[in-house]
Amino acid sequence: MATASPVHGLHGPLVVAKKATGWYIAAAIIFIVLGVFAILEPGVAGLGITMLIGWLLIFAGVTHFITAFKGGSAKHIIFQVLMGILYLVGGFYCMSHPLLAISTLTLLLASIILVEGVLEIISYFRQRRDGASGWILFNALVTLLLGGMIWFHWPSSSVWAIGILVGVNLMMTGITRLMLGMAARRLVGQTAE
Repeated sequence: MATASPVHGLHGPLVVAKKATGWYIAAAIIFIVLGVFAILEPGVAGLGITMLIGWLLIFAGVTHFITAFKGGSAKHIIFQVLMGILYLVGGFYCMSHPLLAISTLTLLLASIILVEGVLEIISYFRQRRDGASGWILFNALVTLLLGGMIWFHWPSSSVWAIGILVGVNLMMTGITRLMLGMAARRLVGQTAE
């Protein structure tokens, strides 16, 4: 009587899992490459992001118009049409004036980062008895410093801020996904043995 292998019948799913982790690792490498490019060329990356936001706003405006004409109360239709107009204006503004739009987005980004820093400080004071609350304060101070650098150097920070921040984000996302994909690949390899 032969004993069955614990992975008998799993060869099909293991092949699929190996292919999936391969694609996951490839996507992670693309994220890393795009992140490095955005860090090396932050102005180009910032303009690209501004154009992408412009197209997304236009798409959102069209979506609001479609939603408005699907029916509903008069209040709903008016709200959807007004939101559609607002999104379309914002989208066409980003597309037709990308340098002004990137400057506006940079100021908005600086404001959001500064507010995040203030909220982190509030969080620190609420959790300061916890063991790791010092890290919250450290994060808050770094966040405030970064937001302040962008805010006080605006509009010249428009050239580098969005591109570098998105580049670092893309690179860190890629590195994280690469590590996860490699760990999954090792796990699939161990399961196949």
